[in-house]
Parts: sequence; structure tokens; C-alpha cells
Amino acid sequence: MNGSNGALLSLLATDERVVAFFAGVADLDATNPTGHELEDGVRLASGARLEQFARAGSGDAFCFVGEGGEERPVVYVSLDGEAGPLALGLPELVRLCLVAPWWRDAPGRTVEELQAVADGYREDVPDLDRRRDLAARALGLDPAGLPSEAAALARLVDLSRGPVAAACLVVGDEGDPLDPLFGAASDRA
Repeated sequence: MNGSNGALLSLLATDERVVAFFAGVADLDATNPTGHELEDGVRLASGARLEQFARAGSGDAFCFVGEGGEERPVVYVSLDGEAGPLALGLPELVRLCLVAPWWRDAPGRTVEELQAVADGYREDVPDLDRRRDLAARALGLDPAGLPSEAAALARLVDLSRGPVAAACLVVGDEGDPLDPLFGAASDRA
């Protein structure tokens, strides 16, 4: 998977197999980059750049942190006042979305509850595996080499607790930190 010089982001916005999975299944729409604007006052506590590159259907934002290319950390900023790191770079975010497109429903759930969420997603999208595999191959990934759902979700929790979370702290217009995506409630998972 080529993640340099905007190549991966370009595929997320233009390749029909990739768009069909990411916008249609994983709720990550990168097809209209000029239509992506964060709410006024939402920024990183560190003062580093926060650049929205995609959105969810709800209007939530996927953002790069700092300067650089697709290797930058990615944070999710919800309109419900939550934010947190999702990945260290766009390639890691892509893998997360491919294996657990329902990741937003993961915080605070037990393994059994997560399995029920995944099963429900598969009922709603019966051709999920086929669509995932088509998107993965279009991105140059071997579907068999993707991480497990459990590994991808464990990575989310790890990122939410360490130095990456501190570097990616998002604050609102009053300067107060937004609630973490994966906070103390995820300790049960």
C-alpha cells in the first residue's frame, strides 16, 4: 500500500471499489475534501495543525495531526464532543476500517458484546467480506495479511492511553478537552 504523497488518500476519494467500501460501509468519506471543515474553535491543545481529510455521514471528522503526509497520526472528532487518536498514519486507519468498520461501537463493550456488534454489521452488509477484499486489493493489500478485529481494536485502546493521546488532545472553542473516544469505559473490553 503506497501511503506517500497523497496516493492512498487519492484512492480513498477516487477508486470506486475503495469508495464503495470506505464511504458506504466504513463511514469514511474522502470524496469531497473541500467540504471538510471542523467546527469553529476545535483544535489541538498543543497548537499543532489539525487537518480534516474525510468525514462520517454524521459530520464527524477524520483529521491528520501536525505537518507532513499520510504518515501523520489520525484523530477522530465527533460532533458529540468526543475525540481521540485512531491510527499512526493513514495506512493504519485503512487497516482498522477494513477489519472493523464498526469500530465506533466498540468503546466499553465486552468481547461478547463486540461479537454481537460485528455480527449485526454482517447482517446489515451481507457482502461485507467481498467488499472489504475488493477494497483491500484495490489498495494493494492482501486481505489475508490484515490484522484481526481484536488486534485492531486493542490498538485503538493502546493509542488512547499513551503519549499519542496526549499529543493528539483535541480541545473545543472554550479550550476544554473533548471527551476521549476510548476512555475509562473501554477498560472493560
